[in-house]
Order: sequence, then C-alpha cells, then structure tokens
Amino acid sequence: MQMADLGDIRLHYRIDGPEDGAPLVFANSLGTDLRVWDKVVARLPAGLRILRYDKRGHGLSDAPEGPYSMGTLVRDAERLMELTGFREAVFVGLSIGGMIAQGLAAKRLDLVRALVLSNTACKIGTREIWADRVAQVKEGGVAALAEGTMQRWFAPGFRGTPETAGWRHMLERTPKAGYIGCCEAIAGTDFMTPTSGLRLPALGIAGSEDGSTPPDMVRETLELIPGSDFRLIRNAGHIPCVEKPDEYAAALSAFLAAQGHGL
Repeated sequence: MQMADLGDIRLHYRIDGPEDGAPLVFANSLGTDLRVWDKVVARLPAGLRILRYDKRGHGLSDAPEGPYSMGTLVRDAERLMELTGFREAVFVGLSIGGMIAQGLAAKRLDLVRALVLSNTACKIGTREIWADRVAQVKEGGVAALAEGTMQRWFAPGFRGTPETAGWRHMLERTPKAGYIGCCEAIAGTDFMTPTSGLRLPALGIAGSEDGSTPPDMVRETLELIPGSDFRLIRNAGHIPCVEKPDEYAAALSAFLAAQGHGL
C-alpha cells in the first residue's frame, strides 16, 4: 500500500509496470476508487508504467471536510505526478476524473502529452442538480443515492449480475465528506474555455446507456479540441471500463499506439 503525503492531504496510489515504461495515469469517477480500472489495466500491453490513485475523499485517501474545489483536485493530481515522477503522461480521466484531466492539461502540458476523456464533459449538470444531490447525502448518507446511481452507472444487463453488489458497496462506503466535497467541485466547474484552448491528442469514450454524461455530451466536449477522436461503447453505462473492459482497453491501446506511446 502506497500513500503520498502531500502536506495537506494523504493520497492512496498504486504504480504498476516497469520503471522505464511509458507513463499512463488514471483518475476515476465520483464514488469509486482506483479498483475501477483493474480490468482495463490487466488488458493493456506490457511496457506501460501506470499510476492510479484515490482522489481526496475517496477510497483509502484522506477525506477532509469540504468544500473542495476543482482547482484543489487538479493540484492534488499535479503534486502526485511530480512526487512519483510521472511526466509527459497520457492521462485517462473518467467522469470527475475527466474534469481533473482537462484542468491539469490546461495548466501543465509538461505533465500531460495526451488526454483520454471518458464519460465526462467540460461542464456536468447544474448547480441545482448537485445541490439536490448534496442535500440527499447530508440527510441519508451516500447510500441514499445508491439505487439511482446504479441505474446511471450500468446498463440493464450488467445490473442483473452479482458483481453489481460490489460496486454498490464501494459507492456506499465512500466517505460522506468526500462525496459532498467532490459534488461541490463539479458544481462549480465549467471548463469550456480552457478545454477549447487545448491543442494535444485527445480521445473521447462514451457509453451508449450512460445516464450521467450521455454520448452527445462527451462528443460535444471533444469537439472543443481540434483533431480529437471519439469512441462509443454500446450497451455500457457511465463506467464502461467495468462493463466492457475488452472494448475499453482496445480503444485505449489503439490510441496509445497512434501516439507512439510505449507500444
């Protein structure tokens, strides 16, 4: 178990792959921890050095009381990459992780050479939607959101499998302070202007059944970045890396190969 002490926060992280491997960083979604990438990492080609981490308020990382800002979450990723020596990395961000990716790329092009924006957007939801979700968590805990979240996360066929219970437990065990803090960070973020200024290779990935960031929302964000590509994974919801890991890993591997990144 690896913990990064960044001074004001301790983040849990994991590194896989050879020390001289091409750097690849993953940032996960709201209510999940770094295990959300397990299936995809297992399917990627050898020769990559892979960093995964639990953002503040999630998994085994510290969960300070909020509010959090997106700038703080971006700064956490920035400091962790500096500490672990990850530079010129391909950064894969899912949902709020994709917002972190956009913010980091706009700030530190020396750290990020290419982006994979998965099931995300430059702006997600409205302040009213997030305020309502925060109110539900304050009253009933994260578990109060579990049923609706499972419907957004997974397509109907996958929701009927025993595996879904494990992902539901992961969500329900997310610290209340961390979940609320990240909701508030999303609510205050609109990256349309900085993302439209990005000039780097980018791939968008969407799930056809995503109830949180529908495919059109993901596509519209990628269209802000000239030359970007887009992949739709059918019969998958908000977390296609869990539901369709073969397709997800294939799309990611093809993008890495196109960039000459470690392959």
